[in-house]
Amino acid sequence: MKSKIFAIAVVFSFVFYSCNTDKKQDAVKSETKQEQSVSANTGQASVKDDGVSDANALQVAKSIEDFSTLVVAIEAAGVQNSVVNTGPLTIFAPLNSAFAKLPEGTVETLLKPENKKDLSFILVNHVAPANYPIKQLKKEAKKGRKLYMASGKYLVVENKDGEIYVGGTKILKTVKVSNGWIHVIDDVLVPAE
Repeated sequence: MKSKIFAIAVVFSFVFYSCNTDKKQDAVKSETKQEQSVSANTGQASVKDDGVSDANALQVAKSIEDFSTLVVAIEAAGVQNSVVNTGPLTIFAPLNSAFAKLPEGTVETLLKPENKKDLSFILVNHVAPANYPIKQLKKEAKKGRKLYMASGKYLVVENKDGEIYVGGTKILKTVKVSNGWIHVIDDVLVPAE
């Protein structure tokens, strides 16, 4: 009789322990998934700064209505962290009017989730992972150099009658940001490929 009670107690303990272990494993899996979800949505772009630091390229773009299409594209492509990178970066930032010059429906098509890779490639083709203030761009143009872009492509920099052109488009204005430079342009620099 004692052996039957002992056997039942052992079985009950085993079942109780197994259920409890499964619950603990499920809880650990759940916590891990939550941590992965949170980490997927974090990065330098998610850091909140109460205006203590100078604005980075993305913060400046978000503060100017003429860059609203660019900001939407950056977020749709998921390249926010690249744009707020400590740099130095040089960003050739197309105005809304630049996106409006593209064939009808192009922007809407690129913003679709299935085109995220193409959109990302186009956007990083506007970023030089280097420090190119306008003075440096003039030197590069004088030497006949091309700029290496984060897309892996190169853009020609030219000085035409004292105006600087990159990839065939004129730089309209330059803004110093905490992580480099924004050069405002009125064309989208779509790679040939």
